Amino acid sequence: MRLSDFDYNLPQELIAQKPAERREGSRMLIVDRSTNRFRDSSFNEFPDLLRSDDILVLNNTRVFPARLIGQRKPGGGQIEMFLVRRLEMDEISNNESLRSISYQAGDEIWEVLAKPGRSLRTGSRASFGESLNAEVLAQLPAGRRVVRFDSVGKFEEIIDRIGSTPLPPYIKRKGDSENRLDHERYQTVYATERGAIAAPTAGLHFTPAILAAIRGKGVEVIQITHHVGYGTFQPVRVEEISEHHIEAETYTISADAAEKLSEAKLNKKRIIAVGTTTTRALESAVDSAGRFHSGKSSTELYIYPGYQFRAVDCLLTNFHLPQSSLLMLVSALAGHKLIMDAYAHAVQERYRFYSYGDCMFIF
Repeated sequence: MRLSDFDYNLPQELIAQKPAERREGSRMLIVDRSTNRFRDSSFNEFPDLLRSDDILVLNNTRVFPARLIGQRKPGGGQIEMFLVRRLEMDEISNNESLRSISYQAGDEIWEVLAKPGRSLRTGSRASFGESLNAEVLAQLPAGRRVVRFDSVGKFEEIIDRIGSTPLPPYIKRKGDSENRLDHERYQTVYATERGAIAAPTAGLHFTPAILAAIRGKGVEVIQITHHVGYGTFQPVRVEEISEHHIEAETYTISADAAEKLSEAKLNKKRIIAVGTTTTRALESAVDSAGRFHSGKSSTELYIYPGYQFRAVDCLLTNFHLPQSSLLMLVSALAGHKLIMDAYAHAVQERYRFYSYGDCMFIF
């Protein structure tokens, strides 16, 4: 299929700039694959759509404040660094382009996106207040840099103090009150495992009361961890979609979760994924016999139409950008025509789109 097959017209005013007044107050489009139909609803109905023997899988990754604003040294010009991911020592030593980097165990070496970055060469330095300094160790493709951070105090505590919520570029912010709102709402209520640079947004609709209602029906709720990274949002820049590649992201599935998921698959229970990252982790962890494997791993799995799902039966997801790999994933599950028709309906009915927007349940 072609990239242009996944384009659609979205009026700018339908891109949600703020979360709904209440988490559970979002609208929900219910997509029935068995009838190729969809209907309008609200997220409050979600527990009623579940069966007592369903397995609901959540991604408990936690967003950290990955956006840093500082000054170049010398010169004092403003610079922004976006922390993409921490580089492990074995990753550096096994990467031919990074082997010349001098480092010690415990160093905070990160891959970052920098703005302005064109003049940020190897050896360039920056400061972020009095407690954090950075030095560029290497340049990477696509404008990225490898940076060593030196901190006065614990690195994570400093980042939590001086960093800001890494919102997508289509969400615009003007003042501190909105930033404080993001600190609370751009995070799921069950987020525990620090490491994501973006929220698994399908989970933003849940509240403790909704989760209690779901468990009250007998639904098994399982948590896994998939740290949302840059790979999730990589633009598709090739017209033939099969030529696209997704960067690796890490996920972790406990032994208990893997056992329960394997038992569910064996007993033909529905596995319902909350979000596309949860979907990619589950599809990466299951084998051809339906057994799920536990442990920490990484995935470059790219799901587009033609993919045969082995783990996930149903999906709760938000509405995704045109021509994005996430739109291709939901099209692979529900069918290209049904999804594009559903998106056209959502635009016509003025649903709210993207991270802070409404949601879709595909079953």
